[in-house]
Amino acid sequence: MAHVPARSITVLGSTGSIGRSTLALLEAAPPGRFRVEALVAGKDVPTLAAQARAHRARLAVVADAAAGPALAEALAGTGIETAAGPEAVIAAAERPADWTMAAIVGAVGLRSTLAALKRGGTLALANKESLVCAGPLVLETARASGATLLPVDSEHNAIFQALMSRGAEGYAGVEKIILTASGGPFRDWTLAQMAKATPEQAVRHPVWSMGAKISVDSATMFNKGLEVIEAARLFPLPAERIEVLVHPQSAVHGLVQYADGSLIAQLGTPDMRTPIAHCLAWPERMAVSVGRLDLAALGRLDFAPPDPARFPALRLVREALAAEGGAPCVLNAANEVAVALFLARRLGFLDIAAVVEETLAALGAEPVGDLASVLDLDARARRHAERFAARRAAA
Repeated sequence: MAHVPARSITVLGSTGSIGRSTLALLEAAPPGRFRVEALVAGKDVPTLAAQARAHRARLAVVADAAAGPALAEALAGTGIETAAGPEAVIAAAERPADWTMAAIVGAVGLRSTLAALKRGGTLALANKESLVCAGPLVLETARASGATLLPVDSEHNAIFQALMSRGAEGYAGVEKIILTASGGPFRDWTLAQMAKATPEQAVRHPVWSMGAKISVDSATMFNKGLEVIEAARLFPLPAERIEVLVHPQSAVHGLVQYADGSLIAQLGTPDMRTPIAHCLAWPERMAVSVGRLDLAALGRLDFAPPDPARFPALRLVREALAAEGGAPCVLNAANEVAVALFLARRLGFLDIAAVVEETLAALGAEPVGDLASVLDLDARARRHAERFAARRAAA
């Protein structure tokens, strides 16, 4: 039997929830199937060093330049190369690897996503903000290099799987796609209750285990809104043919409605290892020890439209999509600022959407054509959002 070389893997954002799940899958895989080229983290040196040792990574990078000496000391004598700083992150993304996980949270992950796409290979995209802020640029970069772009978000991965049977017809037979949302921890709360929500309550997601920022986005439904933008980039359908339904059981992750009335769904337990494994093994499948969905035990599947009064995020997202240009970039930047302020107890929960709406109105939808213009608009939107949030908090 011919020897199959190990597939080389780079994980951008290895210490976050997606990065940890990715490494757990590599650890459980048969020996020799995968080899870790590079691991990149923000500033968690102890975790990064332990990961690099466990997976015999060739390179470990910490984005915080000040943490570089600590990382070098932690990996001294291992033969593992270390580096630190934003440019070291980009250099890691540029290193040859067959498969890269892009899981750095927020717009800060855009540069490394583009760097990985430019060298080709396969990119598993968990950093939705890259497509939100610079969708056309990301897709054009992938086309130019011949890179394969695979969606990791459970909803987009579900749609990707449900579209696999479309064959040569393209999207001609697709009527619409449906993204599901758990509704978050405040699904049944009144506006008065939501106005008093604390960070601890917002990050207590009823189904998924996620980082603080994404958990707050789920509570506001901005996460689902960003996913609508991401879906509009990944799947060539008009925004009005991308629907959102609240589905509290989180068993159905995405659906495709076809012109003949067929509705094809992807179901599974709410475990991010499933979509990550789908991308890791694609176009094949790999065994994963996640819980199996027991439909008989589940008993029922509930669906409902989201409430636009309590969750204005979806309206703002659709307005940004309709405006085109840099509006999605502005929306994402303002949301990141507002969520950070909420987590720091400097902004109320309902004020998050207010900050986003005002920033969108102020900066408009100016065109963005390259990375420099995207980063410039992102920076200006953040400054405006911070100023407006400060005035609102002081009022």
